[in-house]
Amino acid sequence: MDLDAETPGSPEAPVVDQQGRWKHLYNVLSKPGPYTDEDWAPGSETIQSLESSKILGAGGLGCEILKNLALSGFKDIHVIDMDTIDISNLNRQFLFRQADIGKPKAEVAAAFVQKRVKGVTITPFVGKIQDKDEDYYMQFKIIICGLDSIEARRWINATLISMVDMEDPESLKPLVDGGTEGTSYHPAPLKGRSNLRTGFKGQARVILPTLSSCIECQLDMHAPRPAVPLCTIATIPRQPQHCIEWAHQIAWQEKRKDDPFDSDDMEHISWVYNAAYERAQQFHIHGVTFQMTQGVVKNIIPAIASTNAVIAASTTSEVLKIASSCNPYLDNYMMYAGEEGVYTYTFEAEKKPDCPVCGNLARKMNVDPNMTLGEFIESLGERAESQLKKPSMRTEEKTLYQRFPPQLEESTRPNLKLKLAELLEDGQEIAVSDPAYTIDFRFRLNFN
Repeated sequence: MDLDAETPGSPEAPVVDQQGRWKHLYNVLSKPGPYTDEDWAPGSETIQSLESSKILGAGGLGCEILKNLALSGFKDIHVIDMDTIDISNLNRQFLFRQADIGKPKAEVAAAFVQKRVKGVTITPFVGKIQDKDEDYYMQFKIIICGLDSIEARRWINATLISMVDMEDPESLKPLVDGGTEGTSYHPAPLKGRSNLRTGFKGQARVILPTLSSCIECQLDMHAPRPAVPLCTIATIPRQPQHCIEWAHQIAWQEKRKDDPFDSDDMEHISWVYNAAYERAQQFHIHGVTFQMTQGVVKNIIPAIASTNAVIAASTTSEVLKIASSCNPYLDNYMMYAGEEGVYTYTFEAEKKPDCPVCGNLARKMNVDPNMTLGEFIESLGERAESQLKKPSMRTEEKTLYQRFPPQLEESTRPNLKLKLAELLEDGQEIAVSDPAYTIDFRFRLNFN
């Protein structure tokens, strides 16, 4: 693929180049199509609107998405990625070379594309999406995400929804989200089958904050992975993943319990990897790698190049349609399955009134009134409709349990041993907070 190209409208490229590199792009943007809105005016104004759109891209699909955006005529692109380049990235993330190992992905990718595609300006930021505030995100026309974790998706989803001001249309920032899964090891394979699970799946979706279904509405589609029995992890591990889980869940608590674990901290991941590798050697288990450690701890399934390309192309196409109005954008969810061919299915995901983020009703949750508050808090990390790892909670009248500050945690700790029926009434609403998110989640607990 040739990235040595000039963006349309750059000083080196003519305004209309029917025979050149950008002929097909101008064909799309310079004439109406069968689904074009009646008031859409094709031509130079549409092209200028595309070029002036400031776009933000973030996450693991960055190489494909960044290349596609630059070759689609966008000239002002910002990228966020906190990772550095690992040797395992080189087989599919084509903007990186051997000499780039250890360097920040965002900076290397930005420099590569800027050098090859003249006229485009790419501004990299090395860090987390959570490092930026609402003022930062407000400057962009569209946000495009290829993030590799559901936690990061939920954070940006909630942030963009909280930014919407009904009196200011510019405050609504469309979110185009894409994700893939590749090959992973299933912890409990069926009899007679390998525990190597091939996915080759992906999804793309368009979210209009407060107007369409959001990521939280379909949270149960991203159910937590099945838990490996703790007795297997603690006593006789059989797979490299068991050793990693032991290092993450048990060894860390024993040796670094006063140091909160951060899955985005490379020093923390390295510590878990080294501990898991030593345990694997003790039980003569092979296969523990740094990349697998990241995948197990962060619940990441490694992607493959072809699926990345398909999903990145789909998401970039949606950004192009939103920015130029050349065609209707996706409404609103597309699934891709490539195990035995090319199969896609598009549907309109439902906007739920009891969504904790974009809805106005508390989400119903059925619970056993005889379970303790501590057991309920622990279950929130495993429930498909919540998936909260470090929750604190309160009612309108009182605080049930608060993790921070330490004084409040100590004063509310006795509640953990009390049954829900002793603390709450049937049908009562609670507010749950988690340090990973900027909002409170509202649940209505129904005793069963």
